[in-house]
Amino acid sequence: MVTKVVMPKLSLTMKEGVVGKWYKKEGENVEKGEPIVEIISEKATYDLEAPASGILRRIVVVEGLSAPVDAILALIAEPDEPLPEIAPAVQASEEVEEEKKVLASPAAKRLAREHGIDLSAVAGSGPEGRISEDDVARYIEQSRGVMPAAKETIPLTGFRKISAERVSTSFKTAPHSTVAMEVDFAEAVKLHEKHQVSYTAIFVKAAAKALAEHRLLNSTLTGDYKIKVYEDINVGVAVATEHGLVVPVLHKVDEKSLKQIDVALKELTEKARIGKLGREELSGGTFTITNLGMYNVDFFTPIINPPEAAILGIGRIVEKPVVKDGKIEIRATVTLTLSYDHRIVDGAPAAMFLGKIKETIEKCWTFEN
Repeated sequence: MVTKVVMPKLSLTMKEGVVGKWYKKEGENVEKGEPIVEIISEKATYDLEAPASGILRRIVVVEGLSAPVDAILALIAEPDEPLPEIAPAVQASEEVEEEKKVLASPAAKRLAREHGIDLSAVAGSGPEGRISEDDVARYIEQSRGVMPAAKETIPLTGFRKISAERVSTSFKTAPHSTVAMEVDFAEAVKLHEKHQVSYTAIFVKAAAKALAEHRLLNSTLTGDYKIKVYEDINVGVAVATEHGLVVPVLHKVDEKSLKQIDVALKELTEKARIGKLGREELSGGTFTITNLGMYNVDFFTPIINPPEAAILGIGRIVEKPVVKDGKIEIRATVTLTLSYDHRIVDGAPAAMFLGKIKETIEKCWTFEN
C-alpha cells in the first residue's frame, strides 16, 4: 500500500511549511515512527515521523522548498509497487517565483543578482517587456550615485521567510497600540535568589494571574468580528535560536506553581534551541511574553503574535534611585511594555491589565503562599 507523507499543520494559523532536510534518500528503508524529514514552520523546526514502514520511493518536495499544509511531500511504498502521479505543489525555486513576475534573460538575471537589483524595477526593451542584460546594465548606470552598490544579497527563505510574513501580517492586520510601566523588581530579585527560579518564570506567573482577572487580554478576534475569549491560559515564551525566533507554549499555566513553570520553561527552551519541540508544544498559545533584558535593552515595542490579543515585552533589570515611603532607596526596576490589538482592547483595560502584572510582581512573595 502506498503511504503519503504530507505537510503537517503544526499550529492553527499555519498555512505552509518548508522542507528543511530529508533524513532519508530515495530508495532507502524507513521504519514507522522514525524521523524522516525536518519541517520548518513559522514557529519552530519539527521532525516529522514516517507514517508507515517501507521504501522511500519518491521525494516530491526537495530541501529548501515550501509547500502548503496537507501537500504530499513524499511517497512510501513496497519496492515494486506502482506509484500514483503526483502534481508538484510548490515552485521549484526562488528564481522560478521571480520569473512569474518578470520576463528576463539568464544573463540579465545573473547581472541583477550580482548587483542586488530587483528585476521588477527594471524596464524591459524586448518583446513583451523582456529584460535584457543591457537593460539591467542601463538601470545600474542610472542608479549610480542614488543607491550604493550592494555588497551582499541575503534572500529570506525557509524559517526566516515564514517568520517575516507572519510578523508583517500581524502588523498590517491588527492595529497595534502600546502602554508601558516601570516596575519595582526588588521582591522579584529576592524570590529569584531564594528559590533559584528564572526571572522569565516570575513574569509568566504574574501574567497568568493578570490574565485570569482580565480575560479580554486572553482572547482573539474571529473572521466575523467576534471576540473569542479563551477558557485556558496558555502563555508562549519567545526563544531566540539559530533558526530565528521560536515561541514554545506553556499550557494551563494558571494551574502551575512557580517552580513547575520554571522547570517547564527550561525544558521547552532547550527543546526549542535544538529544534525538537513537539506539535502540542508549539500550538494553542493565548498570550506571549518576550524578554530582551539579557541583551541590555531597556524598552522596546513587541509585535503581537497572531491570532492573540496582546504580547508583553520585558526590558533589563536596572538599579536606580526610587522614592519609597518618603525615602530615596536604590531599587531594582524593570520596564514592561504591552502591545495590544486595539480592535479587541482599549487603552484603559490594557493599562489595568499591565497594572495588575506590576502589582503582582511587586508583591511576588505571595507566590510562595
